[in-house]
Amino acid sequence: MTLLTDGITLAGRRAPSRVLFGPHPTNLGTADRELTERHTAYYERRAAGGAGIVVTETASVTDDDHPYERAPLAARCEQGWTEVGEACHRHGALVLASLGHAGGQGSSAYSQSVLWAPSPFADAASRELPAEMEQEQIDAVVAGFAEAARRTLRAGLDGVELDAGVFALLRQFHSGLTNQRQDGYGTDRLRLTREVVAAVREVIGADRVLALRLSCDELAPWAGVTPEQAAGQVAELADVTDLLVVVRGGPFATSAYRPDAHTEPQFNLELCRAMREAAGGRVPVVLQGSVTEVPAARAALESGAADLVEMTRAQIAEPRLVELVRAGTPERVRPCVLCNQACQVRDNRNPVVSCIGEPGSGHETEPEHAPRPAGGAGVQPVLVVGGGPAGLECARVLASLGHRVRVAERAERAGGMLRTAAAGGAARERLALLADWLEEECGRLGVRILTGTEIGSTELADAEDRGERVVLATGSRPAPRAWAAAGTPEPVFVLDVPVLLSGGPGALPPDGPVVVDDPVGGPIGVAVAEWLAAAGRQVHLVTQDQVAGVQLARTGDLSDANVRLQRAQVRRELRARLRELRSDHVLLEDIWTGATREVPCVAVVDCGHRLPEETLYLATPGTPRSGDCVAPRTVLEAVLEGRRLALRFASDAERVPVPAGAAASKASTTPVSPVRSQRR
Repeated sequence: MTLLTDGITLAGRRAPSRVLFGPHPTNLGTADRELTERHTAYYERRAAGGAGIVVTETASVTDDDHPYERAPLAARCEQGWTEVGEACHRHGALVLASLGHAGGQGSSAYSQSVLWAPSPFADAASRELPAEMEQEQIDAVVAGFAEAARRTLRAGLDGVELDAGVFALLRQFHSGLTNQRQDGYGTDRLRLTREVVAAVREVIGADRVLALRLSCDELAPWAGVTPEQAAGQVAELADVTDLLVVVRGGPFATSAYRPDAHTEPQFNLELCRAMREAAGGRVPVVLQGSVTEVPAARAALESGAADLVEMTRAQIAEPRLVELVRAGTPERVRPCVLCNQACQVRDNRNPVVSCIGEPGSGHETEPEHAPRPAGGAGVQPVLVVGGGPAGLECARVLASLGHRVRVAERAERAGGMLRTAAAGGAARERLALLADWLEEECGRLGVRILTGTEIGSTELADAEDRGERVVLATGSRPAPRAWAAAGTPEPVFVLDVPVLLSGGPGALPPDGPVVVDDPVGGPIGVAVAEWLAAAGRQVHLVTQDQVAGVQLARTGDLSDANVRLQRAQVRRELRARLRELRSDHVLLEDIWTGATREVPCVAVVDCGHRLPEETLYLATPGTPRSGDCVAPRTVLEAVLEGRRLALRFASDAERVPVPAGAAASKASTTPVSPVRSQRR
């Protein structure tokens, strides 16, 4: 039986587990396109957590290729590769450098030079037309791969991974979509890849790993690579490579490479199985594609669908994943909710890679995320008011440092907005996994979670009298609405999103269309519109933008979201603001012309910004607080601020002696038994 924790030998080198941490943009680099100490700490954390193979983010093999601003350049990565290799080798992991060229999917905004591609085929995203490569440019690319491989040798790495995936020049040569050449590189579309493989193998020899990341389905069967064609490619390349990573996607389906939770996990399972059969046992095959749950990853290996599994986002969410599995505690793995909200960084904001549930990811060099010992003379009892993500994370960290913590939550279940949002359709159910994990970890650490418990200023004073320190994580409340009733005796029904999600579609009037007002343009409005449409309601989604859910561009879901809305027959009211409520309709105003129009409805769902719930804070000014009760934002900020506040408390406790006679909370409520989350 093949297990995740089993080792595997590649090119004579032993990987300690069959879990791969794959290449992905991180924005941890510099404007000079070098790897930094932040890369080293980031990769080492996954190696220490048990990853068998760490693949560094793709480095361009020629300086005219510049996929995004901080994309590494192989010519400037040798020192960084050396440091990453030394750090990860201390934990036994193999380290491969991903090498590639983005071709027509690069960016001339940074290179200020023409893009080169197999044929003059404009990229679907940038709309820029590349120049057709001549033999001079082809030779330069082959030489660039070889020279980059030579640098990895000097850096002491275990090998390379060649990128022929979704954003790769090599894949563009494989595909009839982008390769329309009439020469030998057109009649034989694998020719360039074979030349690159041969050149790299000559440099690195047989005792280092040569891996290939291969797009095996471009999802464009009219001309692109199909699984049937890919099987032939795999059969041809199996004897000249040491590892094959099977991926999906192409120029018209880039989001298929790492989709969010609207796509079921392990979506490449059968594709990988077919490619493994095509390889005929000549090369180990890696399953990629939202591999996030340990049981499912284990099953993929046991069933023979793959020889290894790539669990990149899962290890961003939980760097200790393999270590926890090896220790027999896989239930402690922090879940990946497949939201792409913090780990998808290829956008114009240049954010650093991170995770909504593990904000220390990407920030390993910052002191606040360094491990700290538990206990000490400054241990204190703490009351956390509010059991949402900020409160639970604060309680978890405080308890892990040895403090005695209780959480008072007025709802009947801890989890706050995470649980509320998880009710908004199938793709959002995974958010509850993070709430479950926080609740379970708090329970494991001895945190007392008192649900159905309302805390007022009197209770806060009592807690302080008992020597408890207090943290406020009281969440948010609805904001005043910018629109007004027009003097009709009974304007349409208005409902706040959390109230709707908690009560289900039945919280709305039984018949008639519903207006979803989304001034934010984020995932909430789109999700609510989809959810109501699935429940059989006629829905109008109102947005001031020219496309619905504009903020979803950051997660890669913008195009897919609008396709889903169209299929669900949601009527998108674009470039519009809601101005007035009438008895059976609302008045919308065009943001460009000021023209108004009426939309019939029986109810309005408010998806606008919320305000902090600060009643307790105003009654006790200066009380430490975190999360939405400071300013309502995303889960990432809530978790991060909960952690920061806990660490600040811990630092203060080391300096301030515990008051004489202080004890743990005397409340008689028994601890809540954490509910074991059902990992899918």
